[in-house]
Amino acid sequence: MNEASNKTEREVIIIGSGPAGLTAAIYAARANLSPLLIEGASAGGQLMITTDVDNFPGFSAGVQGPDLILQMRQQAERFETAFLTGDVTEVDLSKRPFRIVVDDETIYHSKTLIVCSGARARLLGLPAESRLMGNGVSACATCDGFFFREKEVFVVGGGDTAVEEAIFLTRFASKVTLIHRRDTLRASKIMQDKVKAHPKIDLLWDTVVKDITADDSGRVCALVLENVKTGATSKPKADGLFIAIGHSPNTAFLNGQLALDDAGYIVTQADSTKTDIPGVFAAGDVQDAYYRQAITAAGTGCMAAIDAERFLEEEGR
Repeated sequence: MNEASNKTEREVIIIGSGPAGLTAAIYAARANLSPLLIEGASAGGQLMITTDVDNFPGFSAGVQGPDLILQMRQQAERFETAFLTGDVTEVDLSKRPFRIVVDDETIYHSKTLIVCSGARARLLGLPAESRLMGNGVSACATCDGFFFREKEVFVVGGGDTAVEEAIFLTRFASKVTLIHRRDTLRASKIMQDKVKAHPKIDLLWDTVVKDITADDSGRVCALVLENVKTGATSKPKADGLFIAIGHSPNTAFLNGQLALDDAGYIVTQADSTKTDIPGVFAAGDVQDAYYRQAITAAGTGCMAAIDAERFLEEEGR
């Protein structure tokens, strides 16, 4: 906690410290709104477990995910954004100023609220998974597919996302194997037809990943697979593993006070970051189930700050 974060009455509070939250902080601070950003106990979002980021504009040689977050944070600090490390455990959006509780004890009030709490990729729960994330294990083909040119990669999942990731990876990889624990895909018929017809894609049915093996350099080199019907195991060579079993938006702390879609993402108005509660805005992966990129999250963070600024101006601030 820095000294400025002790002020408990705010015009703008931002929840989340990924690209959306940090960009919102930069814009809100430059608008003299003195924002407080509550960054969570695990600050920085998904970029903190990302190694090479080559698709964020302005970094011709690429940038490490944690370094990108650090630079954005330092930029927000330069404009005197106040930061608070802690988890939002409760909010009351029934009246303004909104009530925000951090770590079940510290209470803040704010005229506006920008929710940028992000989403987390659902993982398999293997011990090696987190250790090898960014070293051959990925939850984003769009982000990391480029690094697997002429490599043999595997994708886990059976829905539209998994099929889309598998097809996307064929632009780079020499071979893509789609692993699914059942004998039929959940993806739409048209997507199933595309993946089954693709010459670079193999389908591996009734199979789960039991372990991930690394070589001496600490990169993925093989998988341990098990057939769920026969119990037979295999250990195919693998240069990469992409996990595509869905994402979970971080909205539990809202306790149902904002409108969510069927997948749990915050619903925002078209061409806006406005939610169904005036004065509450949402940006980044917590309201975007489609793009899920750092640059699009940053863009909506900018939009949310501008929306909050205009909302306050209309009220006479």
